[in-house]
Amino acid sequence: MRIGVTGGHFQNGLNPMNSEARPMRQSILNSRHRQLGSKLDGDTWNDMPIPWSYDRDPFEEVVATRTRAALYDVSALNIVNVSGPEAEAVLDRLVTIDVTKLKPGHARLAGEVNEAGALVDDIMVIRDAADRFRLSHGSGATPKTLALLAEGRQVSIARDLDVHILSLQGPASLAVLAPHTPFDLASLPYFQHTPTTLFGKPVTLGRGGYSGERGYEVYCAAADAEFLWDTILEAGQPQGVIPASWNTLESTRVEGALLFFPFEMPEGDTTPWEVNMHWAVDVDKPGDYIGKAAVLQLKGRERVKQAGLLVTAPEAVAAGAPVFDGDQQVGVVTTANYSRYLMQSLAMVHLLPTHTAVGTKLTVKSGDKAYTAHVSKTPFYDPLRQRTHG
Repeated sequence: MRIGVTGGHFQNGLNPMNSEARPMRQSILNSRHRQLGSKLDGDTWNDMPIPWSYDRDPFEEVVATRTRAALYDVSALNIVNVSGPEAEAVLDRLVTIDVTKLKPGHARLAGEVNEAGALVDDIMVIRDAADRFRLSHGSGATPKTLALLAEGRQVSIARDLDVHILSLQGPASLAVLAPHTPFDLASLPYFQHTPTTLFGKPVTLGRGGYSGERGYEVYCAAADAEFLWDTILEAGQPQGVIPASWNTLESTRVEGALLFFPFEMPEGDTTPWEVNMHWAVDVDKPGDYIGKAAVLQLKGRERVKQAGLLVTAPEAVAAGAPVFDGDQQVGVVTTANYSRYLMQSLAMVHLLPTHTAVGTKLTVKSGDKAYTAHVSKTPFYDPLRQRTHG
């Protein structure tokens, strides 16, 4: 999710990791987005037009997300169904986590690396049953690699082009949804999911999101998406719930210092260790997977480290802007945003490991301007992630 307004680089709508043209996807909710003022004629993501903005100040949507709740259409996520007797074995060869330990109803973010140990996609492995999984992945190598691993195996792989995903994010999200599902939603832990009904429609409810807030994702059929969108907003009206655009989701993502492939991996051969993804690599995993030997060997050999900067600028600095210590370049901005909620210019950066101590004073050169910056703890917002995990 990259746009010029937030200092990002996703300007041309092209998939940076896949030059092959694919049919354009369309959200069933496009009519709702147009009613809200989106032109749906800007950048696409994963072959789908995106509602980058509505006819309101996006800061209002940020405030709603942080203090009440906001509803996002994230149907552009790539969802792939993987099933069959050898589904677990195939996926265990694909990712750096131990898939055999993943229980039904649970999900995990995983590293996916090539033979050199470099990240090639961001991926969430969602287990629905012993022999049924869903993958939610970005714009990287997953489709091609998964097809190769599946050759000659008892496994079915199918991209889900029907599913729509409605993401209700914010502290009021539980109160809005809980009365309208028979499942005890308050008991659902972070990164777990369950099949159930919502407002009488069959759905899968998962706890998670991309905002740095407590939130729930509603996976539903395209035929039910408009009804559920309208009904969630109606049910949430007393709590001040509003629909929100992707500009807002990008702002909250940066405040939460959440990674987004490939933009937080600009080197092209970035390792999980260099972006602090130690939680996405099970170093004691017994099974083999693509790049296992290389990625484990690279642990402790980081060339750069993911970090955050607080920049003394009245705007977002440019993605790709160099970071200096005196005359020495020591890093680069991967994503930036001016947070009106925090009243601070934020930058996610790659720095030399020698320059990542909190409080280190550096300089960001953005365009023809130079700004003083200091290394900050991340996330910038809710540094202990109590809002999402609590």
